[in-house]
Order: sequence, then structure tokens, then C-alpha cells
Amino acid sequence: MNNGKSLKAVAYGEVLWDVFENEKKIGGAPLNVALRMKTFGCEVAMISCVGNDEDGEAIINQVKSLGLKTDSIVIAEGFPTGLVQVTLNDRGSASYEINYPSAWDKIVLNNTARKLVEEADVLIYGSLVCRDAISRNALEELLETNVYKVFDVNLRKPHYSYEILNQLMQSANFIKFNDEELLEIATALNSPFESLEENMHFILKQTKAEAMCVTKGKHGALLLWKGKIYENEGYPIKVADTVGAGDSFLAALITSLLNGNEPQNAIDFACAVGALVAESPGANPDISNSKIENLMVK
Repeated sequence: MNNGKSLKAVAYGEVLWDVFENEKKIGGAPLNVALRMKTFGCEVAMISCVGNDEDGEAIINQVKSLGLKTDSIVIAEGFPTGLVQVTLNDRGSASYEINYPSAWDKIVLNNTARKLVEEADVLIYGSLVCRDAISRNALEELLETNVYKVFDVNLRKPHYSYEILNQLMQSANFIKFNDEELLEIATALNSPFESLEENMHFILKQTKAEAMCVTKGKHGALLLWKGKIYENEGYPIKVADTVGAGDSFLAALITSLLNGNEPQNAIDFACAVGALVAESPGANPDISNSKIENLMVK
């Protein structure tokens, strides 16, 4: 896919602050994916928008310090940098209160952004950024580009519609769901099936996608790749919180697959990375290769 060179990735969508009870941390699903791909040696750029405020300046500075290209993170006058109130239950599962409108709802493409996508190996995008027509229109322009497209389904009520979700799936080469999202969307598409595996094949036939994955929390994940299902049943860890675990899973999986690794090894690696993120507080903890390898051999 990338001829042995460093994989060039662009993530499009929300950058924001996840506000926990005692602190706030940078987040947003596309940014989380981008930051994790960077740790795997990818050359990564972020297309987004922040407000002309201290929170926005802090995001750009922190993202830049972590090695991501920020020339395509634009500044919106009159809209605040995104904030999300994160509430954790006693099992560490997160629920989110997402402020609207935020600057990332108003992404306007500059020529730098267009050029980045044209030259990229992969474009990662999600569904949440499409809650506003301005950011959705910019994404639709990028989806016309001939690049490998990865759609990260991210259902946050009330910020989605099945019509737009279907359009986003039709543009994707690869789709990532969690198990609840897969079954909800399959039901909306009048699927006659009940199992995850059957519904994965069903949705693939309804779209132009070539592959997909489904995460199952502590029970691991499924990967449908070149017509075959691969499975990992999860790794035993103590959950600190689930914020960003699925994003790091996707980053690990896509990086591994597009670098030509075997599908079973790719999903094993991705599940280990996702588990280690869930074991640590916040969306973007440091994870060493030795930790990943040790978990995979348990």
C-alpha cells in the first residue's frame, strides 16, 4: 500500500478537550487515532478547527509538540474550541456531553488540507463531525479524493442520522464499528440477521466498503478482511477508563494492515493496544512496545 515508506495518514474531524472531574486532556476520536498512528511511525496530519481562544492555542501547541502537522487546523472566529464533559461510571465506561456549536463544527478546507489528502495513503474520518453542515460539506469534498478511506462510526445521540451514516459508509474502503453500533445500523438497514458476523457481511454488501472491524469491549474484536473473519477474544486487564481505547485500537489495526501484516496478527496487536489504553487514564497514554508484546503472549 505504501511501498515500504512511512505511511502517510490524514485524520479529519473533531479536536477538543475531554473534561474529566479533576483535569482536562486533549481528545476527539480522529485526533486520538492520529496521535496513536504517529507513535507507530506514521507521518500524520490533522484537519480540524479550533477557536481563537486559550483552549485552541493550547491544543495546537500540544498537538505540534507530539509531532503532528497542524497547518490544516484552522481557527474559527466566533466559535469556542470544543469541550466535552466526560462522566465515568464505576466500571470506567464513559458517557459524553458534547458542546454545540464548537469550532470543529465549522471546518473550512484550505489548500494545505486538500494537498495533504491528495498525497496521503489513508484518510480517517468519523460521523460526529458531520452533525454540522459546514464540516460535513468539507468532508464530502475530501471523500471525492482517490485515497484509502477509513470510516470510524461514532454514534453519539442526538448527533447523527441514518441517511448521513449511509452516505459516509458508501464512501469508505474500511468501516469500524463497536458491536452496539453495528447492530443498530444493521437494524436500520432492515437486516434479517442477529449475529455480528452475519451483519458484518450484510453491511459490506450494502456498501462499497472492502473490509470492516467490530470491537466488543473486553471481549475483543472481529475483523472482516478479504472475505474472511478474524477474531481476537480480548486480553484481561483492569479498566481505568474506556476513553480513546477504540481509537487506539483502530490506529493500530489500520497501521498494521496497510503496512502488510497478516490480518490475525493485526487484530491481535490492535486488541492489545486498545486494552492497554483502557488500563490507563485518558485517551492517549504512553504505551511501550514491550508492554504490547508482553500482553500479546499472555
